[in-house]
Amino acid sequence: MESDFICATPRHVAIIMDGNGRWAQRRMLPRSHGHKAGVDALKIAVRAARELGVQYLTLFSFSSENWSRPEGEINELFALLRLFIRRDLAELHKNNVRVRIIGSRYRLPSDVLSLLVEAEKLTRNNDAQTLIIAFNYGSRDEIVRAVKLIAAKVDNGELCAEEITPELISNHLDTADIPDPDMIIRTSGEKRLSNFLMWQSAYSELVFVDCLWPEFDKTAFSQCLDEYANRTRKFGGLVKDTGS
Repeated sequence: MESDFICATPRHVAIIMDGNGRWAQRRMLPRSHGHKAGVDALKIAVRAARELGVQYLTLFSFSSENWSRPEGEINELFALLRLFIRRDLAELHKNNVRVRIIGSRYRLPSDVLSLLVEAEKLTRNNDAQTLIIAFNYGSRDEIVRAVKLIAAKVDNGELCAEEITPELISNHLDTADIPDPDMIIRTSGEKRLSNFLMWQSAYSELVFVDCLWPEFDKTAFSQCLDEYANRTRKFGGLVKDTGS
C-alpha cells in the first residue's frame, strides 16, 4: 500500500445522523417531528450519495444504547423505520440499490425484523450502490459478537489462536464484505464517534459539520466530499517528498 494517497471521491461514506431532537426543539416542536424530518433527510442523502458517486453509504439510525430513551420515542423510531421500508424499498430496488442491515437482531420486534430481512432479500443482487443501515448497532457489541464467534471456532478446532489476525477479525464483523469507510461524517457539531464503526474507522477521515441532520442536504454532502478531496491519507506513513 502507498504510504500516502490523495483523496478523490470516497468509495464508502458513513454518517452519524445527529440533531433531530435539537432541530425540533429549536422550532418548538415535539421530538417526533425531528425524527420525521430526519427520515426525509435520509432519503435525500441516499439520492445525493448516488448522484455524487459514493458507492457505499452507511447510516447510523439506531444505536444499541438508544434503548435507554423513553419508550414512546423508541416506538416512534420503529414506526418510522417501518414506514421507510414499506414506502421507499421499491424505489431503492428500482434504482438498483442493495440494502444491508448491520447490528444485533436481539430485542427487535418480530415485524421489524421481518421487514429488515425482506429488504435485504429483495435487493441482495443489486449492484449500483449499497446502503448499509446500522440499526440496533453498537461497535463494542459488534466486536464482542465477533470475538465470541472466533472463540467458538478455536474451541471446536476450526482455528488455532495463532491464526487470529486483524483480517480474520474484520471477516467476522457485521461489515465483513463491506470496505472500511473512507470518511465518517457527523452532523450537529458533536465531535465523537459514539460507538460507531470503531474497528472499521481506524484510518477513516473524520468530518464534523455544524448543521443538524434534518438540514443536511446535497449541498452539505458535496461540501464534505470537497473537504475529503483536499486531504492526504497517510495510513500511518509519511507524506512523500514530491520536490515541490
